[in-house]
Amino acid sequence: MYLGQAYQDCFVLNILKHKKNGVFLELGSHHPIVCNNTYLLESKYGWNGIMVEYTPKYLPLYKEHRPNSIHMIEDARKIDYRDMFEKNNMPLCLDYLQVDLEVDNGSTIHTLEKLDNEIFDKYKFATITFEHDIYHTNYGNTRIVSRDIFKKRGYVCVFEDVNNSNNPYEDWYVHPDLVDMDYVNRLIYHNREHYVQHNISGKTIDFNNIKYIE
Repeated sequence: MYLGQAYQDCFVLNILKHKKNGVFLELGSHHPIVCNNTYLLESKYGWNGIMVEYTPKYLPLYKEHRPNSIHMIEDARKIDYRDMFEKNNMPLCLDYLQVDLEVDNGSTIHTLEKLDNEIFDKYKFATITFEHDIYHTNYGNTRIVSRDIFKKRGYVCVFEDVNNSNNPYEDWYVHPDLVDMDYVNRLIYHNREHYVQHNISGKTIDFNNIKYIE
């Protein structure tokens, strides 16, 4: 059973063909199990990574339920990501980046800009889920600026404005150097008909309606 709020873990596993022993960077980890995008990856598929969360109350739960990963209680906007990656011997090609921060106070776009300046020139992520929350805020034009950054770095948007309960709030990406683009392109093509019109985002796709193909 997938545990991500919008089945982001399903997206990652399908794109990466249920890869074992992957590596992730999770920004905005929140609860280590409930609506968590990496718990299934770690507990069932042997993944590990770095979990960054601002709220210290989760740390004991991380230690109990996420023993294979590194836990950082820190403001994601204040981390030196190049230094963090080098100190933890992170591979140049990682499997998943989650950005799930607070859009309305600038945490999301400021952190993405730090990632762009500090590690995107050297490190790549096979899959990315990025929360822009266009349905309720547009701080710093987060949605458009983030798309420009990912495009500049060579990422391809597979699903844009993914919604949960009709609220478009995330874009999902892949890096073509690290995934099977034949599969990705077929996935994009076969899901075109599942988008619907939305008064804020123009169009949106319900995560429940995303269909993965053989």
